[in-house]
Amino acid sequence: MPPFASWLRVTPGLAEVLSDVERWLLPGACLLCTEPISARENDALICDLCRLRWRAIPHPVCQRCGQPSFRGLECRLCAEWPQGLARARSAVWLEESARSAVHQLKYEGWGRAAEAMADAMLGLEPLTRQVCLIPVPLGGRRQRARGYNQSERIATALGARTGHAVRTDLLKRVRETPTQTALTPEARHANVAGAFCSGAAAGMELVLVDDVFTTGATLAAAAAALMAAGAKRVEAVTFARAVVELDV
Repeated sequence: MPPFASWLRVTPGLAEVLSDVERWLLPGACLLCTEPISARENDALICDLCRLRWRAIPHPVCQRCGQPSFRGLECRLCAEWPQGLARARSAVWLEESARSAVHQLKYEGWGRAAEAMADAMLGLEPLTRQVCLIPVPLGGRRQRARGYNQSERIATALGARTGHAVRTDLLKRVRETPTQTALTPEARHANVAGAFCSGAAAGMELVLVDDVFTTGATLAAAAAALMAAGAKRVEAVTFARAVVELDV
């Protein structure tokens, strides 16, 4: 948590201003490795070397969920997904440096870490068309605790880089859900079923934005709500993808 923001969770706007002042007053250092940030890196929070440590998702991948796979083999990760989410893609594996970046964004108050994540996501296929970006909403309790929604920060950074509109009004979380960390893939889908609702989205092509893809349960539930509201197509992008052990 940035020192100024640690005692200002209830006023995130003021915390953001003070964090900007803090960044101006203190020498620039990488958020992940603490090495100095060079002038050519343009006030980045995460240095170029740390970004190079992020391991890109290799191809070929499943056409629907983006899980690396061998061509011709049925993907077991998205085989039981409900209809609605047409395609999901992730930029890097959730390991070491990338995991630390996600942690700093979600739990330590470093909202600007989303900028480096967005840079890593720019080549993902769902972003190459004219779409609206939909950040996956947090439950009210988690958002109050963090002071902001990390997915919205990533979506905003992506929108600034791509020109895509960011819509935070179309998708709402209507039910708080327990953490999914210890749940099986089947239990994850049950946990988030019916957790979202959507306003009118008739004919829209939408891309959900989230920080981490694990089994796709949250994204699939969010996509189902948007499709029920009339969306033409729903895809998803995430910064990182967790390594999921699937039973043979």
